[in-house]
Amino acid sequence: MPPLSEADSLGLETAYLAAKRSYDAGGIPIGSCLVHHAAHTPKVLGKGCNMRVQKDSATLHGEISALENAGRLKAAVYRGSTIYTTLSPCIMCTGAILLYRIPRVVIGENHNYVGGEALLKQHGVEVVVVDDARCRELMERFIREKPEIWYEDIGEETPRGHT
Repeated sequence: MPPLSEADSLGLETAYLAAKRSYDAGGIPIGSCLVHHAAHTPKVLGKGCNMRVQKDSATLHGEISALENAGRLKAAVYRGSTIYTTLSPCIMCTGAILLYRIPRVVIGENHNYVGGEALLKQHGVEVVVVDDARCRELMERFIREKPEIWYEDIGEETPRGHT
């Protein structure tokens, strides 16, 4: 993979720091941010992390949190943006990306979970998987430490021997 652009470095670093904050707060370490590519300077419009544990929420995944924190935006803004996420987006987050027609998704890693990447591609979204070691290792650590919360987050029963 070629070196990341300035915008991609900004987006992925912002998403990773959000994931780390979530982990440090006892939550699921998935971070995300929405970056608009207006003019020549990329601008972070919204960032967030998975807040299901912290807010006792059924739906507040990292990408949803970032979109919520970006606030209401015009369609053209979404279409001129990239969403960054530390982990492959689940079907719910994939749906939000498709709804707002965000044309590009940069994913920190997809070793621990593969979400709706094929669906995104099928709808013409550019999907870039960076395979960032920090993102992968943070998620691996969380899954080892709190498997029951991880499996709950992805809508699965915790397999025997993982509690």
